[in-house]
Amino acid sequence: MAGNIFTSLAISAQGLAVQRQRLTSVAKNLANADATRGPNGEPYRREIVLLRAHPADAFEQALGAQLRLQQTSTGHAPTIEPPHRWTPPRVVSSTVVQDPSPFRLVYDPSHPDADARGYVRYPNVNVVTEMVELISAQRAFEANTAVINAVKSIARDSLEI
Repeated sequence: MAGNIFTSLAISAQGLAVQRQRLTSVAKNLANADATRGPNGEPYRREIVLLRAHPADAFEQALGAQLRLQQTSTGHAPTIEPPHRWTPPRVVSSTVVQDPSPFRLVYDPSHPDADARGYVRYPNVNVVTEMVELISAQRAFEANTAVINAVKSIARDSLEI
């Protein structure tokens, strides 16, 4: 039972960490949406958080656990001793990459960063897309928080029995 509660908390904690990373990237993107020149002299490039799922398969985990079989002296069936340490499952991982899409070109010959043709390169950040990403990450964060609160409630109620 305790392993299931800890597993639920670990999965939700991973979800919270990923959503926090998404929220941080959205905040950076929105803060730099109009930055025409960064430290490297180029416009800011939008950050994207790529997610990768790691499905939890209990059977596969049990096969890889290297269980030890013992034969009793009277010839009874062997007993299985599972490993004594609990490791939280890894269900999702994230990587932050830069969006390779082209910069936005705006014609403004009076701008100090305009090129010879009068175009200014702006970051490849779309404010509407970032707001949608913000709402999505916020709702996923709230869902993970609700799961943690439900697990805490179940644990508290089970102690009252």
